[in-house]
Amino acid sequence: MENRQIQRANFTVSALGLGTWQLGGDWGDVSEEQALEILGNAYGAGVNFFDTADVYGDGRSERIIGSFLKTIDKDKVIVATKMGRRAPLDSSFYTYENFSAWIDRSRTNLGVDSLDLTQLHCPPDEVFDIESVYDDLDRLVDEGAIKKYGVSVETCSQALRAIKRPNVATVQIIFNAFRLKPLDEVLPSAKEAGVGIIARIPLASGLLSGKYTKETIFSQDDHRNYNRKGEAFDVGETFSGVDYEVGLQAAKRFANLQNAVAPATAAIAWILSHDAVSTVIPGARNISQLKGNLAATDYLDLGASIDTGVVDIYDQYLRSSIHPRW
Repeated sequence: MENRQIQRANFTVSALGLGTWQLGGDWGDVSEEQALEILGNAYGAGVNFFDTADVYGDGRSERIIGSFLKTIDKDKVIVATKMGRRAPLDSSFYTYENFSAWIDRSRTNLGVDSLDLTQLHCPPDEVFDIESVYDDLDRLVDEGAIKKYGVSVETCSQALRAIKRPNVATVQIIFNAFRLKPLDEVLPSAKEAGVGIIARIPLASGLLSGKYTKETIFSQDDHRNYNRKGEAFDVGETFSGVDYEVGLQAAKRFANLQNAVAPATAAIAWILSHDAVSTVIPGARNISQLKGNLAATDYLDLGASIDTGVVDIYDQYLRSSIHPRW
């Protein structure tokens, strides 16, 4: 497993991390036993970065990770969580008191004294410009409740504003073969500033796996069913904001760019071929998916080799609808 340095955080993270939204819910049922097996196998393969949030399954994902941490040397891993979505998306809720309460809940769920990395969870746009928010986060670092902090963003504008803040250690952003805008400014700016880039939704909610068709049915509790038009949260979080039928066409083209590995593996390898990315955090609902994700670390050259094709697909199918919005 390749490891990469996040300068501002002074963290060394595995290039491939594990996103654990699936372990909390919103993707169909995953039992606690299955979740612990996925975590254990990822750790055994060299994954040391695990990303969660306090709202994934209303804390279920954090609690399962907390159980997992009891079985290993937790100083060897970095757990990143998120906060801010337990309250309405209103900047007035982004206060020291609320931060403290949310952080305390996450510390309890995870069974730790101090959070390795806490991230503002896609807050309202105006939050990125409020000085007191960063002052409060700095205070929580000084108090030892958190070690480092970062932001999870919806837009490139938010990412660029966060990077300018001297103590923002990481930016988590949607970056995949169907979301190329971060290449324009975000990745170069983060690299120059020493800010870690955490690439989320690397498979565009599974579209890039090439396994879906017009007839695919998602369960009622799967956000790919209930959030296709942004009914529950930003539509960019579901299929990366790509229209499903257009995405199927683009995914077919992507799968034809190479035949060396599964499309999902190639999609992650393409992301990892960008050295400004610190870690990629695909989720996994089973061991088979995890193994496919892990395989990407062996194909960085392949990832780079399909870059021109990725840009061509984006220009033909997606740029006009995706680039201006996020």
